[in-house]
Amino acid sequence: MVGVIEKNLAGTVFSLLENKYQKTHTTLCYSNPLEILVATILSAQCTDKRINKVTKELFKKYVTVDDYADADISEFEKDIKSTGFYRNKAKNIKETSRIIREEFDSEVPGSMQDLLGLPGVGRKTANVVLLNAFGAVEGIAVDTHVKRLSFRLGFSSSTSPENIERDLVGLFPKNKWGLVSDLIIAHGRQVCTARKPSCNDCVISKLCPSAFSFK
Repeated sequence: MVGVIEKNLAGTVFSLLENKYQKTHTTLCYSNPLEILVATILSAQCTDKRINKVTKELFKKYVTVDDYADADISEFEKDIKSTGFYRNKAKNIKETSRIIREEFDSEVPGSMQDLLGLPGVGRKTANVVLLNAFGAVEGIAVDTHVKRLSFRLGFSSSTSPENIERDLVGLFPKNKWGLVSDLIIAHGRQVCTARKPSCNDCVISKLCPSAFSFK
């Protein structure tokens, strides 16, 4: 169970990050629920910058659920090859699109349970889609940045995304969950990077138990 001191600390960290990254949001480019779903599936083990470069043309070629469900798998693999793990991603997106067409009347489902039943969709992807496509908050998306910073900040000692999410939702009020990931991701990209964190430029270094331990 999370203690009061930890919650207070988490709240202070949140406020400092929110003040620094006031307009933060997902950096994936999309215009509808299907596009954010596809983009998020593609983003696994790949940068958002690369995904946006790929989807700029992909979303012109594949517009509807039918386009993905009926796509030639070899051609689709070539279209997304630069995102990495493209064979598995292509297979998952095609099968997910088929299920959406047959079971959800070609509309991306808006519930956690339904999204988790789709190939290639875990809690991270489901949380991103729910928040950005439907404005619904059911948890906190845990990507590599959130995983790394949660450990460095002492928010979680787990390496499991599911357990990290559980720890984070215990630290922050539900009305903040939608911003937690975006703020941590922004900080992880700009300051608290994987290889060499810029502790001297960090607005939360005084609160971070890992600060200045990377020299």
